[in-house]
Amino acid sequence: MPTLPIILVVGPTAVGKTELSLRLAEAMNGEIVSVDSRLFYRGMDIGTAKPSAEEIARVPHHLIDIVNPDETLSLSVFQKMAQDTIADIHKRGRLPFLVGGTGQYVRAVTQGWSPPEVTPNERLRNVLEGMGEERGKWWLHAKLQILDPKAAQAIDLRNVRRTIRALEVIFMTGRRFSDQRGSGESPYRLITIGLTRPREELYQRVDERIEKMFADGLLDEVKGLLAKGYSPTLPSMSAIGYRQCVGVLQGSMTLEQAKVEMRRSTRVFVRRQSNWFKESDRSIHWFHPEREKLLHEIETLIRNST
Repeated sequence: MPTLPIILVVGPTAVGKTELSLRLAEAMNGEIVSVDSRLFYRGMDIGTAKPSAEEIARVPHHLIDIVNPDETLSLSVFQKMAQDTIADIHKRGRLPFLVGGTGQYVRAVTQGWSPPEVTPNERLRNVLEGMGEERGKWWLHAKLQILDPKAAQAIDLRNVRRTIRALEVIFMTGRRFSDQRGSGESPYRLITIGLTRPREELYQRVDERIEKMFADGLLDEVKGLLAKGYSPTLPSMSAIGYRQCVGVLQGSMTLEQAKVEMRRSTRVFVRRQSNWFKESDRSIHWFHPEREKLLHEIETLIRNST
């Protein structure tokens, strides 16, 4: 039976995971391991709501700013990095707090997934990319939906890179992508804390966050990335906020249109996150972030579980 504990803090974007995880880690000799795929990229800070320098100074953080925007990080590589990081934290007698809302990365680390090890086929990828450019990313995702509905449900249709990877694995192996991620026994004793808010309350927080991003200089951040030579067609630049800012800078949409599109896309993203972490899941201990005595209750739960 696994004996090494890890604390997993999950929930939709803007629910309040960052502040709670900081408070818990400070109180319980912990360190934070990010399992949010948007925080990998250097220089993409405002649009990803990356923890501030002050927050990072409060508690050690890991797996943030680990690749450049034009680099890729496969699920299997991230899984190994996360597991090595967790082992090091345990070795130093501290408690790992995994924090994030990217369900696929969370499951890969905590449930012993074995991501498919299929060597990239550049010729096939080029064909798929060409078909996507000719017929549209929606067409590619529709083909994945036919071949592997489960994988299509887990992959955002705007994420062309992941859609192509799933199709590539299917065509190379003749098996559904979703059947190849293989789950093994988790090497950890997992305590999962879920944060939830009423949907309208969460949407209001999302809207406020978007306004703050622009006030903090999101457009300038994107302009700076483009000035450094990062292509607006990079997968990293397709993230919510970045693709809309590219549209504003290129004149294809107004600032207000960009904000409307960001609000709409984030709402869709929130609904997709709820498919990974359901409030009906009895393995998750759910809390409202502003619940009275929240910190004490969660600390007691963790101490009794570890």
